[in-house]
Amino acid sequence: MNTIKYTWLILSLFILSSFVSDFLLINKEKNELINLFNGIDLSGWTIHGTEKWYVENGELVCENGPDNQYGYLSTTEYYDDFILTLEFKQESNGNSGVFFRSTLEGVIINGWQVEIAPPGLFTGGIYESYGREWLIKPNPKDENLNIGDWNSLKIMVNGDLVKTWLNGVEMIRLEDKLIGEGKGAIALQIHEGDDVKVRWRNIKLQKL
Repeated sequence: MNTIKYTWLILSLFILSSFVSDFLLINKEKNELINLFNGIDLSGWTIHGTEKWYVENGELVCENGPDNQYGYLSTTEYYDDFILTLEFKQESNGNSGVFFRSTLEGVIINGWQVEIAPPGLFTGGIYESYGREWLIKPNPKDENLNIGDWNSLKIMVNGDLVKTWLNGVEMIRLEDKLIGEGKGAIALQIHEGDDVKVRWRNIKLQKL
């Protein structure tokens, strides 16, 4: 083999190995499970409003503050396409939600909420704040909310497709162009009013 052919072979192998390394790295990042809540403090999150967000016994807790208004806890990073899983336990009123592809100015939020609410109030449905309001509500027959106990919530956001599951049961499937164009953070909500308290744990995200 002459020197030129040998050089081209080595160069081709180098380029190929670089492509393979980049491909493996990208797929590793996509498949990596990210713990959004470390069970110790609020690292990676930002508080919006006067409502209380704190860690107790390895759990994230939200409850009413002095103003009894809406409050949010948002991730400092933006996430576009993902599968998010978490567990929540409703204490007291238990009216809350999980926002995705959302941005905040103070406590004014733009984005989409996966509802978490008391029985009969459409947990797992999708609500657009300061916009079109309810986009889809789950079938009441599918509700399997564990009041006073832990519930598992799974949210898949991929392009303009959103799906949610409550305790392993699919709640909704929605395709929406505006959602597909959205960019922003994940945010937990505490609803306005008295006596609202929700606990959270095992908040994990997988990029798609």
